[in-house]
Amino acid sequence: MVRPPCSIGELIDKITILRIKGMRIADADKLANVRRELALLEALMEEESLRGAALESIVGELASVKPDFGTSRTRCGSASVRATSGRGSWRSLARSVYAINDERAALKRAINSLFGSALVEEKSYA
Repeated sequence: MVRPPCSIGELIDKITILRIKGMRIADADKLANVRRELALLEALMEEESLRGAALESIVGELASVKPDFGTSRTRCGSASVRATSGRGSWRSLARSVYAINDERAALKRAINSLFGSALVEEKSYA
């Protein structure tokens, strides 16, 4: 196992994604993999003493954005884009993904700021 460096916001985001997957995945093998990774990352979170009411509040917001992100991303999948390409609705779907990404990035920046993370994720759509 490797421990690549990442921002604290990115770590918390990954944990949030895994928690949501853990509630949605029915396949036993996939669920076991999700739970294994989640346990390792939550242990790292505990080692680093990443906790507190302010963090829990931001995590709650991040978790509420995640289900919408997954749905928008799925709708923007290649089949959906091809099916709607002549009607322009794929553009609005793509814009919604950007908006959700921006919201998630802002929440991760708030987490990074809260803990003084040495690493910060930068977004660019250029």
